[in-house]
Amino acid sequence: MYRVILSIMVVTSALLFGNMVAGPASAENDGLIIKRSDFGVTKTLDRLGIALERNGIKVFARINHAKGAQRMGLTLPPTSVIFFGSPKIGTPLMASNPAIGLDLPLKVVAWQESDGVVKIAYTEPTWLAKRYGISDRDKVFKMMAGALKKFTEMATKRGGLPIK
Repeated sequence: MYRVILSIMVVTSALLFGNMVAGPASAENDGLIIKRSDFGVTKTLDRLGIALERNGIKVFARINHAKGAQRMGLTLPPTSVIFFGSPKIGTPLMASNPAIGLDLPLKVVAWQESDGVVKIAYTEPTWLAKRYGISDRDKVFKMMAGALKKFTEMATKRGGLPIK
């Protein structure tokens, strides 16, 4: 009996631990979308900012985490976040559930891994609808998800950003 209980505990621990250290998350699990970029961190977010602003979406801020770390005498590979959104779209969502303000404005983080590969990550908007229990704005969340997918592809892929 002791061995059976011990085996169950070992298998359960392995499953739980395996889920914690598994690879990149997906939107089905926790809403996190991760993409590889063909460009450096700064250029990727510059391209994203251009794509957003060309489509009437306001870029509110950028934070360079690596620079902040450097000011504190710490080292962090290139890592930056861009914050963006549209009050016209975000305000009705916040009227449905003000707690979504934790995730609005939307943001995308870009970072350089130790092998030099640059990646971006963002929260998939339709997942936010589930997280905050907003069921009366499905069309808006789907539109946001499609637009964010398109804009991040434009930012991360060569030839993706049309010349204006």
